[in-house]
Amino acid sequence: MSVFTEKVVLVTGGSSGIGRASALAFAKAGAKVVVADVDVTGGEDTVSKIEIANGEAIFIKTDVTKAVEVKQLIKKTVETYGALNCAFNNAGILGHSSSTAACTEENWDRVLNINLKSIWLCMKYEIPYMREQGGGVILNMSSIAGLGSGLQRFPAYTVSKYGVIGLTKTAALEYAKVGIRINALCPGFIHNTPLFESQVSQNSDFKEVAINQVPIGRFGTPEEIAEIAVFLCSDKASFITGHPMVVDGAGSMSRYVILNK
Repeated sequence: MSVFTEKVVLVTGGSSGIGRASALAFAKAGAKVVVADVDVTGGEDTVSKIEIANGEAIFIKTDVTKAVEVKQLIKKTVETYGALNCAFNNAGILGHSSSTAACTEENWDRVLNINLKSIWLCMKYEIPYMREQGGGVILNMSSIAGLGSGLQRFPAYTVSKYGVIGLTKTAALEYAKVGIRINALCPGFIHNTPLFESQVSQNSDFKEVAINQVPIGRFGTPEEIAEIAVFLCSDKASFITGHPMVVDGAGSMSRYVILNK
């Protein structure tokens, strides 16, 4: 029997990158997967890939910064599959490169809404269902930028990722006794993702500078992060909660230098 047989897993930001790889990995492990994203074409393509591999999934178009849409997402998930066992709140963006003083209010609000407010909203509506059914697992997407020395020239992104870790720890403490485990995932440099490509587009030297900060000597892959997501949501991680899991090839142990001119 597969690890997630008869379990329902929600993945936000599932149209590409780590979200897509994770949705595929959960489906391969036997889960019924709900893919949520604002990108309809990408989300439907993720579902198609799952179905081609004989998995089961649906796509629900959702703007995770809007409470009414998140509430409907969770409601439809439970109506469709009868449960919500695991949720990977993965949706996020990098935002524009700028110093703290030059960061625009528009960029600040957009990044904080997508990267942090959305995770609070998702948990706000996920937790009551999980509590009612007797437990569940939530995994929130943070970053190594939310640890240590942060990330220069991306103040909103850095703050949002620090915030995710704080929010995760708070919620983990609040709901541990009712059977809900809540962790954060902190990837390093992961190529073949929209966020990675966004960094490349804003700085032509990004790859050269970034690879020198990864002691293991290469960038990570979405599939590697997906495997960790599956582990953290499985019963094999039953004693892990409130933890920011770092997956970065030892990058956070090296000096985090400026990545943008």
